[in-house]
Amino acid sequence: MGGMEGPIRVLFVCLGNICRSPLAEGAFRKLLRERGLEGRFEVDSAGTGAWHAGEPMDPRARKVLEAQGAYFPHVARAMTREDALSFHHILVMDRENLKEVLARFPEARGKVRLLLDYLGGGEVADPYYGDLQDCLEAYWTVEAACRAFLDRLEEDGTLGPARAGGA
Repeated sequence: MGGMEGPIRVLFVCLGNICRSPLAEGAFRKLLRERGLEGRFEVDSAGTGAWHAGEPMDPRARKVLEAQGAYFPHVARAMTREDALSFHHILVMDRENLKEVLARFPEARGKVRLLLDYLGGGEVADPYYGDLQDCLEAYWTVEAACRAFLDRLEEDGTLGPARAGGA
């Protein structure tokens, strides 16, 4: 990979790409805006399965993202081998996603990990069969994990020299 020529490419992955991974993508995009880092990243999300490919995100996920000022236009898609090769960080929501990604895309080994590893471990519960509140809790969880992930990149020098001043 060497140097910092291109953007840091981050892919969020869940089962169908309509609830959890768009929530995480929206949260991460919002954090990048807040930190003035949008130009440094390329962000996307995908599902391990294609059931919802071509569909918009779940209406509850959309509602939550809009309320958090984190909404972005999204069309669900399935993860591809190209994703496995081209993304630097592939952040999955649960162990099932992790198993699936590694089984189908051995190229992802070494790049894929549970998003909640950045919060000390665990899985993001799928709010699909839940209600709006479950969606909101999933958002808070992924937002906290995205913040921890971004902090880690800033700490380990991935984003280059720390900027002087500022909070």
